[in-house]
Order: sequence, then C-alpha cells, then structure tokens
Amino acid sequence: MNYDLEERTLKFSKEVLIFLSGLTSSPINNPIISQLVRSATSVGANYREANAASSKKDFKNKISISRKEANETKYWIELLGNIEYDKEELRKFWQEAHELSLIFGKIFHSLTS
Repeated sequence: MNYDLEERTLKFSKEVLIFLSGLTSSPINNPIISQLVRSATSVGANYREANAASSKKDFKNKISISRKEANETKYWIELLGNIEYDKEELRKFWQEAHELSLIFGKIFHSLTS
C-alpha cells in the first residue's frame, strides 16, 4: 500500500507542476503558483519521509504534515480558480488533494486510537 500512495502523491505533484508550467506569469498569480508548487510537492515528500520514519511518533508527525500540506494545496487551488484558470482541471486537482487529505487523516487517527 505504501508504494501505491507514494506513486499517487508523485503523480499528483507532477500533474500540478505540468499544469502550472503552462500558466502565464503575472505579479498576481506568481506568488500563488509558487505557494501551490511548494504545498503540492510537499504532500508526497512528507509521505515518503513518513515511510522512512525512525519512530511511530516521527511517522505520525510526517503524516500530519502531509495532511496539512494537502489542505493548504486545496486553498491555493481554490484561490487560483478565482483568477479564471481552467476550472475543470483545478477541480480535478482539488478533489485529489481532498482525497489525499482524508487518507492521511485516517492514517493519523488510526495511530491515535
């Protein structure tokens, strides 16, 4: 299962990066794009870190960060959607970030019960 989620988060990051690389640069969208790049790629990076964790506490912390980054990604996607970009593509990204957030939330909560 770890492998599948690692692949899924990598695919998500790559698709977001490809989409963003096609956007026109402007003083308004550049900061949003930059934040979205950071948060979208951080989801998978922190998940991989979790899989290499040295303890249960470390694993739980990294999973928590992955969940937070997925939620932050949703925010930047919503904001970018308000600047009139391809809303269908952004909806797809938002949905994937939402599903990843739910998955990481379930993992996190399973460790606390």
